[in-house]
Amino acid sequence: MKDGPLTGLRVLDVSTILAGPLCCQILGDQGADVIKIEHPVAGDGMRGHGPAKNGVPLWWKEISRNKRTLGLNLSAPEGADILLRLARTADVLVENFRPGTLERWGLGPDVLHEANPRLVIVRITGFGQRGPYAARPGFGTLAEAMSGFAHLTGQPDGPPTLPAFGLADSICGIAASAATMMALWARERTGRGEIVDMSLLEPIMTAVGPGPMVYDALGVIGQRQGNRSTNNSPRNTYRCKDGKWVAVSTSAQSIAERVMRLVGHPEVIDEPWFATGRERARHADLLDRYVGDWIAERTRAEVIEEFERVGAAVAPVYDARDIVEDPHVRETGMLTRVEDAELGSVLMHNVMWRMSNTPGRIRFPGRPLGADTDDILRNELGIDAETVAELREKRVIA
Repeated sequence: MKDGPLTGLRVLDVSTILAGPLCCQILGDQGADVIKIEHPVAGDGMRGHGPAKNGVPLWWKEISRNKRTLGLNLSAPEGADILLRLARTADVLVENFRPGTLERWGLGPDVLHEANPRLVIVRITGFGQRGPYAARPGFGTLAEAMSGFAHLTGQPDGPPTLPAFGLADSICGIAASAATMMALWARERTGRGEIVDMSLLEPIMTAVGPGPMVYDALGVIGQRQGNRSTNNSPRNTYRCKDGKWVAVSTSAQSIAERVMRLVGHPEVIDEPWFATGRERARHADLLDRYVGDWIAERTRAEVIEEFERVGAAVAPVYDARDIVEDPHVRETGMLTRVEDAELGSVLMHNVMWRMSNTPGRIRFPGRPLGADTDDILRNELGIDAETVAELREKRVIA
């Protein structure tokens, strides 16, 4: 299994933009043969997301790595037929169309399972396959708003704040990869493929925490705290003498005590309120002032050196350049350089975790639209060259 634990598994990625493609990227990183199916003319919308170099989209190189690409119009009867033929050879199909779209094309789960009863079908939507919001357009921004994340993010006197990146989609994509593996494990016991109903909303709602439980039990609604926490203090970002920033966390009582000794205020440790994180949080103004004043007199390097010397928890606030240059990131291979036919080489996130015997790997970056269409149709499905040419002329394939 030189390519990872999922070597021999075939995945059809019929999803667009982020959550579904990230799920399939993770499966591909672990060795699965992923066939990326996208519209033969428009392609996947991910091709237009983020910066490009020489007209080549960079994010596409990462999100579609380890995926062969097939341009296929699923709304055309000929395209739907090709997908069904591929489904007979596959273990997993991941899609994120609005509920009812696949059914309208004659590709609903009943039809797919008739072609392959063992196929695991992962359906990712904004709000799930049922319920009053099922038909709504679903985007990560909406899930970030409705999950409670935006309400809790930002300064206390500021507006609800959205992330500047695809947070809900990414959490959902990672969760969907786990759900896929659970469904495959269930298939080993039952012999039948599961239908996984995955929404963008539920995973991030879980990540935000037990707010609904707290409201139900206590009638309390959490409020924005800026960079502070209601569970401990000092906990914030602090500006250093050189204009750089650090983040400090004191989730453990012993760490909080070390920080206050370091910044020259050991007297607060003996205060009754200092004994618990929640009580310390009620005195955040005082603790932030002590810590902030001490940090403001030192460079970031000096702050980190002193925190590490006493065993307290601190981290630099990084931008992309800092991440690339960090020695720990470099030595542990969190980023890796991959050779690419279009760009020469690209730096990207490595496989998300390391396994001792079957570690997975990046076999190739994202490929141009339809780069593998002929190989898949002719060599794997046995469609003759004349038919392939006719389908391409009709824009059923690319």
